[in-house]
Amino acid sequence: MALSQRLDLRHSQSLVMTPQLQQAIKLLQLSNIELAEYISGELQKNPLLERDDGDGPAAQEAGSDNLSAYDEARVDEERPSGLEDGFSDEVSIDAFDNAEATTLPDAGDDPNDNDYENNWGSAGIEETDGPTPGLGDDAGLNLGSYTGSGGRSDFDDSDFGLDQSAQAGKTLREHLHEQIGIDFVDPVHRMIGANLIEMIDDTGYFLVEMTVAAEALGCEVAAIETVFERMQKLDPPGVFARTLSECLTLQLKDRNRFDPAIEALVNNLDRLARRDIAGLKKLCGVDDEDIAEMIGEIKSLDPKPGLAFESIVDEQIVPDVLMRAGHAGDWILELNPDSLPRVLVNNSYLTSISKRSMNKTDREYLSECQQSANWLVRSLHQRATTILKVAGEIIRQQDEFFRFGVQYLKPLVLRDIAEVINMHESTVSRVTNNKYIATPRGLLELKYFFTSAIASAAGGEAHSAESVRFRIKALIDEEPADKVLSDDRLVEILRGQGVDIARRTVAKYRESMRIPSSVHRRREKAIAY
Repeated sequence: MALSQRLDLRHSQSLVMTPQLQQAIKLLQLSNIELAEYISGELQKNPLLERDDGDGPAAQEAGSDNLSAYDEARVDEERPSGLEDGFSDEVSIDAFDNAEATTLPDAGDDPNDNDYENNWGSAGIEETDGPTPGLGDDAGLNLGSYTGSGGRSDFDDSDFGLDQSAQAGKTLREHLHEQIGIDFVDPVHRMIGANLIEMIDDTGYFLVEMTVAAEALGCEVAAIETVFERMQKLDPPGVFARTLSECLTLQLKDRNRFDPAIEALVNNLDRLARRDIAGLKKLCGVDDEDIAEMIGEIKSLDPKPGLAFESIVDEQIVPDVLMRAGHAGDWILELNPDSLPRVLVNNSYLTSISKRSMNKTDREYLSECQQSANWLVRSLHQRATTILKVAGEIIRQQDEFFRFGVQYLKPLVLRDIAEVINMHESTVSRVTNNKYIATPRGLLELKYFFTSAIASAAGGEAHSAESVRFRIKALIDEEPADKVLSDDRLVEILRGQGVDIARRTVAKYRESMRIPSSVHRRREKAIAY
């Protein structure tokens, strides 16, 4: 058979993710902190974007002309003609001015699993006939009337002074360098000490071999050891330790509490970890009262003394959704305005620029900036709507949890939410990732409400794994010292309460909560009482 070349024309369908769709998906899974960083980057790249501080020039434009990007499609036919290259009229587009709603969005309004062009070409969110059940009449994206602080752009530099900035704390190495400058007179010893300081880790431990340190400094090992012994006496006590036992020993010596009995305890920390109290009493030669006092002394020590000098900044979690009880016994849900960035497309600036004479490259650049800015505003509004929709359905399905407590938490998976709101499971997963809700039960991550199911012993409704953990912890907390509950006994009690659970599952949940076994708990309570 002869081989030959030919040209065929074939039709095929394939799913292609446009850059705009990729951006929308990316925004959906970002936390509020990551979103603020992303918006800051877009503001630097796109000259048509600007923050809305609520009182700037863009926000004070003509009231009827301040229009949301969500409703931009409705004014396409009303725009005045004569603007070059399709530039719009003098309008300031706000990402959330038209995001207010009196009810949660309907399931048919989902913008994530539909075609973006068709979705945003609609007139807007379809209004429901009445209030959303269980969420109150005034639930919704009440964003237009808020002026928050977190995630906002209305940061006035004039209100911030140098005296308001936090003073940088002293680091561990700086603290040690100050001490060797005073305690070490010999410049050679001072030089060795300064180099040893650079060899410790952030916790204060020295994990370098003496021979390696001597080779790096080009001196004898004996000189290194001489300086090292003096370095171990510096503040904080326990610094320059090579093992945990040595760290605790240095701290006990500093307190003048290092005697032969506690030395034996420090040298057998593995037995203490196993809670072998009887073996420790025999090794230390003490009674129950003394061993309890010695263990309390060990617990008062700092196993990582260097961390006290490391400034660890705890990032405050800002909730994405706010929830509160309504007057009629329902729940009111709204997005947190402090975590929503307000971004404007400054069409006034765009119009003034477009009237100038520009070459083709400049026109293409401005057109690209306009499209990118409009799409960003729409994507932000879409993100807000989707978060509210998913959170609303979670609250509906976990209503008993909010009213009666964690023991009423129902088993829930992503598919349960996705099927009700007509979204894909991956969309629900992105929405609940790193998103938090402020509830009457505290600040909780949306992922918290998704737990596996444990079958009911009586064949009734399944139990949530989180609620079973709560029951196990409650039973252990209430157990008397003379009747410590074993895992088998916990299984019997839980099955009596209608929870069909295996012993290994009880042990797994107990260990996940860092609760020791019944043997160890019995020893601890025997010492305590």
